[in-house]
Amino acid sequence: MNTTFRQDEAPPVTPTLEQVAERAGVSRSTASRAINGGLRVSPEAQASVEAAVAELGYTPNRAARSLVTKRTDSIALVVPEPDERVLSDPFFAGTLNGLSSSLADSDIQVVLVIARPGEAERTLRYLRNGHVDGAVVVSHHRADDLDSALLKSRVPNVFVGRPLSADVADVNYVDTDNVAGGRLATQALIERGCRRIATIAGPEDMSAGIDRLVGWRSALTDARMATDAVVFGDFTIASGAAAARELLARHPDVDGIFIASDLMAAGAMGVLGEAGKDIPGDIAIVGYDNIGVAASTTPPLTTVVQPVAAMARAAGVRLLAQLQGMPMPLEPLIFAPELVRRASA
Repeated sequence: MNTTFRQDEAPPVTPTLEQVAERAGVSRSTASRAINGGLRVSPEAQASVEAAVAELGYTPNRAARSLVTKRTDSIALVVPEPDERVLSDPFFAGTLNGLSSSLADSDIQVVLVIARPGEAERTLRYLRNGHVDGAVVVSHHRADDLDSALLKSRVPNVFVGRPLSADVADVNYVDTDNVAGGRLATQALIERGCRRIATIAGPEDMSAGIDRLVGWRSALTDARMATDAVVFGDFTIASGAAAARELLARHPDVDGIFIASDLMAAGAMGVLGEAGKDIPGDIAIVGYDNIGVAASTTPPLTTVVQPVAAMARAAGVRLLAQLQGMPMPLEPLIFAPELVRRASA
């Protein structure tokens, strides 16, 4: 875009750091330090520089500021999933919303980094090369090896969901108690009177999939009920539909299903309806997540709450604390599960 001025009109003059220093009565280096964090600057000089900045309308050059502070004022939200999954799954929208809310009182921006399958090394190279100050990683898979690699890189980071490849004692993470959530969902089906309870489990390479399956097995084992009716999905609608078809073919006597995500439950419920199964009369369903789709299925879905936005917000708070050099908690932050009862069970 071309910008033109009338002959009697001078172009606007942008205040310089030198002018700020002169107005404040300090050296250029003192003015720079005051603007970029106040390191080794007296309170009097800091106040003078801040007054000069306000009077002149000075705006720091972000590139120059980065050279001084070694900071980019940005963090990465790293999602190791295909593009179409990130753009279609409401879980990731909730994560972005929660993370952004944790940064509302700061100047830090969020950069979305989609780490497509097979591109983990490329993602790590980007994070290690100083493009961002830190990272929040969500939807981590075992093969990504992002937790171990980030520990070695010293890039500040927090995971949403328990990592798998590194020693969890070394990783800062936020999660829900997925084992307890799986138990809670399954116990709801047992209490309803279901006697043949199956599960559509999540991916075997993600902690959420593993832990929810453990909770399902634990509840059935305690009730002396069979634990063989298991099929797997990948937390998508399509995988839930495919798993439901497989489940009906292999275990036609099933009268209750714990489904490890609401999206998979939505896909499964469509297939069950097509097969003439009444929900909950023939088969009761309990999902997991309590995202928007849970209230709009037919019938509305009983589900376990996963507080996605709150988890991401907590991860953002922890990452900000790291960037500010504050002591890190030794224990992960774990949210307790909660069952929301609707008409499907």
